[in-house]
Amino acid sequence: MFGVVPKSLWNKENPADENNLCTWAMRCLLVCENGRNILIDTGMGNKQSEKFFGHYHPHGNDSLLNSINKRGLEASDITDVILTHLHFDHCGGAVTKKGDELTLTFPNATYWSSEKHWQHAIHPNARERASFLKENILPIEESGRLKFIEENEQKRTAFSNNIEIQFVHGHTNSMMIPFIHYNGKTIAYMADLIPSTAHIPLPYIMGYDMYPMTTLIEKESFLEEAVRNDTILFFEHDPVNECCTVQKTEKGFRKKEVFKLESIN
Repeated sequence: MFGVVPKSLWNKENPADENNLCTWAMRCLLVCENGRNILIDTGMGNKQSEKFFGHYHPHGNDSLLNSINKRGLEASDITDVILTHLHFDHCGGAVTKKGDELTLTFPNATYWSSEKHWQHAIHPNARERASFLKENILPIEESGRLKFIEENEQKRTAFSNNIEIQFVHGHTNSMMIPFIHYNGKTIAYMADLIPSTAHIPLPYIMGYDMYPMTTLIEKESFLEEAVRNDTILFFEHDPVNECCTVQKTEKGFRKKEVFKLESIN
């Protein structure tokens, strides 16, 4: 998760257990806007084999559907699902297995991806193949509910009245970073560009990234803008911190204020 950074440094931020594993979150985001219930990412789901989950040791009592239910909604109420990218821990919950049948978890939703990334996922290279699982991806296309958000020459693509999408290419081809405008503030859903507060310093780049030097350039550009605009970073994988702002110090970019999403008003 920390690439070339020595364990003696990163272990202070997210200590490893006796099996050299760290705890991470799969934190999705629900945006309710003008009658639309827009879900960003879906976690890894629960349909894989016991052997598969044995590699990752999922734990805790939270689940995506229970969290949605706590907001007074059912799976059928979700109108849109934005999949930032198609690695299994971001899209696995989009498809549910019932017996031998694979069905959409959110049957009334339009599922949004990037066409360039979609093609990359269904024709994967050898390095990423284990992260793109056909059972997570193909049922979405077969359902007829798949649509693509188009990349254009602008920095960001408008998705809705309050959501814009920025495409980045270091972690994987055409990953989408949603920017949500809310009460005069901008919240960036970080996906795997900056997975946690510990990844804010520029050299902290995951070993999973396909093009780490591209990630470095994209991170620096993003963080410069985040400092200028006081952008709120919402973390998908940070096990403790939901949100933070960023500051630039003599040592480089660092977290500024850390807080929960519910405190934003």
